[in-house]
Amino acid sequence: MPHLIANQPAVSAPELSDREVMAAVADGQEAAFEELMGRKTKPLLGLAYRVMGDREEAKDIVQLTFLKVWEHRSRYNRRYSVNTWIYRIATNLAIDLLRSRQVRGEQTVPVRHHLMHVISRRSDVEGVFRKEVFRILRDLATGLSRKQRLAFLLREVEGMSSKEVAEILDCRQSTVRNHLFVARKYLRREVCRRFPEYAAEFRAAAGEPR
Repeated sequence: MPHLIANQPAVSAPELSDREVMAAVADGQEAAFEELMGRKTKPLLGLAYRVMGDREEAKDIVQLTFLKVWEHRSRYNRRYSVNTWIYRIATNLAIDLLRSRQVRGEQTVPVRHHLMHVISRRSDVEGVFRKEVFRILRDLATGLSRKQRLAFLLREVEGMSSKEVAEILDCRQSTVRNHLFVARKYLRREVCRRFPEYAAEFRAAAGEPR
């Protein structure tokens, strides 16, 4: 198996699609695996950090993700996109780590920086709660389930379709929509509760009646 070194040079193959690279990985080609790591390390680190809120844990998740990709390369199902398959592995690892945190009684701090960006983009009142918003978003760790937070992250921050999110979380699209509904409702309620003077603006920006 290839060594997972962060700065390992990858074979340049820009003309190959992700599926073609993954097909070569499935055949055991180490150069293709290096190419895949070169393409996917940065986005995976971003995803893992937004989920975990800790850069070292994010790096661990990415390393483990690539280990599993290599170990299970022959199991890749070509009906899934490469991103969907790899993100599903990374997401499952993140869920496991979050669960172990909970067992140990540690606090989880989800995606606060990026969720703040999403909220401010939707509400158009960014300056209103810049100092306090982190506390609101931190509460998502206890106010939402792991899959609700992940559905929100993958759909709203990563920009994936509901179909892709459903494949990653191994659930129906209707379940994804339910997760998103709960997450958005919780977030909106907390913002409006803590900042009642701006509740009307927030609801209007979200397309709700005043």
